[in-house]
This record gives sequence, C-alpha cells and structure tokens, in this order.
Amino acid sequence: MSRKVTAPGLRQMMDAGEKIVCITAYDYTSALLCESAGVDVVLVGDSLGNVIQGHSTTVPVTLEEMVYHTKCVRRGLSSPLLVADLPFGSYNVSVEQAVSSAIELMKVGADAVKLEGDYTDEIRAIVKAGIPVMGHVGFTPQSINEFGGHKVQGRGEGAEVVLREAASIQAAGAFGIVLEMIPETVSQRITESLSIPTIGIGAGVNCDGQIQVWHDVFGLSARKLKHAEWFAKGQEVFGAALTEYISSTKSGKFPTSENSF
Repeated sequence: MSRKVTAPGLRQMMDAGEKIVCITAYDYTSALLCESAGVDVVLVGDSLGNVIQGHSTTVPVTLEEMVYHTKCVRRGLSSPLLVADLPFGSYNVSVEQAVSSAIELMKVGADAVKLEGDYTDEIRAIVKAGIPVMGHVGFTPQSINEFGGHKVQGRGEGAEVVLREAASIQAAGAFGIVLEMIPETVSQRITESLSIPTIGIGAGVNCDGQIQVWHDVFGLSARKLKHAEWFAKGQEVFGAALTEYISSTKSGKFPTSENSF
C-alpha cells in the first residue's frame, strides 16, 4: 500500500463501492504486517484487554495502556488509517475529559479515535478540536455489564434504538461507525440510511466494511466465534513450531555452528 488512508478517504471508498478492510493490532510487528498486506484501517482496540492482558472484559483497560499500544503500532504503520479506542472511563465523565483523552491518543500518533455509544456531545467536542471520530453502536463491549453478557443488540423494538443512535452519532460529526452484533436486516437499514461508512463485526454482509480482531483472523483465539473466520490455523502452526523448538534444543540439534558466532 502506498496511498495514505484518511478519515475522509473512507467516504470516498464507500462512494466508489470499495469494501473497507479493518483489523485490530496491538504492537509493532503486527502493524508491519498490516502495512505490507494493504489493510485500510488499523484499530488499536481496547480488545487488548481480552487478547493481550487476559481480562474477561475490556473494562479494566486504561488510557495509559491505550497510549502505550498506540505508540507501538504507530511505529509500524505508514499507509493505513490508525484509529485508537478511547477506553472505558476516559470519556464517560465529561466532555472536557473526552477531549483531553482524545488529544493524548492523537499526540502519540493516532489518526482518529473511536468511542462507544451515543455520546454525541463528546463527539461534537472532539471533532471541534480537529480530531476525527469513529462511532460504535449495537453491542458495545464496555457496556457488557449493562447488557448482561455478549448479547446481540437491535432485535425487536431495540432496532429503532440502534437506528436512532447511529443517526445521532452521524449528526454529531462522526466519519464512520462500527456496527457490532446487530441483526443483518437492521445493519442494512442503518447502512442505507447513513451517508458515512458502516464497519461491521457480526453485523452481516451489507456494511461498507468489516473489522476483525487480530487473534480471530489468525486462528489464535481460544475458540472460533460466530462472527469471525479463522484465515489461518495459528494455534496449530505456532504450537508445532514451539514443539519442534523444544525437541531440537533438548536433543542438541539446535543450536548448530551456523547459529553461533
């Protein structure tokens, strides 16, 4: 990839009918792979709380941790749009807090920030500060305790709620919006009603783009989720490599003179 993807550029991709490819990344090495492969958008997601830190939710992730991982990913990226999550507790208290947190992430290299839910005043203020904002509706992981678990949102009467939230977030100035774990028919209605790109995860085929967690794409997660696809058998490949390394070291096959100085 040679072109620099920008927030306004995603709208151009949508208008041209080009699907937007997004993936999470949390470190320099994964960022380099995203760069070379030609990913459009890299999200430093607070999902690092699950897949990097081993928490059961994203709630414990701090702004300081997001700043650290955003710095790491920034060093490996040039072309993709780098979006950083505002973690739980970094924008929920006040508009001033939201703007301050967004500024911290931008200062370490983010191109844009993402926040969850219908925080329209916060979005307006962050956008006014010159920072592009991506919204997020449906199942918002930071609200898992309110939902009572990982549950599909937008069913039945809930469809109108999600539709209103998406419209409100667009009106507040967001350049795009993640639709997570929403019925396909509802995500299609949202996509057709908005003029900004929709990025789906468990939201069906009609979104303008898709986002997946790194560990799901590479088959490194503990189990395959319904909304994900393993494009590699990472656990098998890495497991086999580790087994061979252990065996070679214990048997004396590794290292050899070729590995010595």
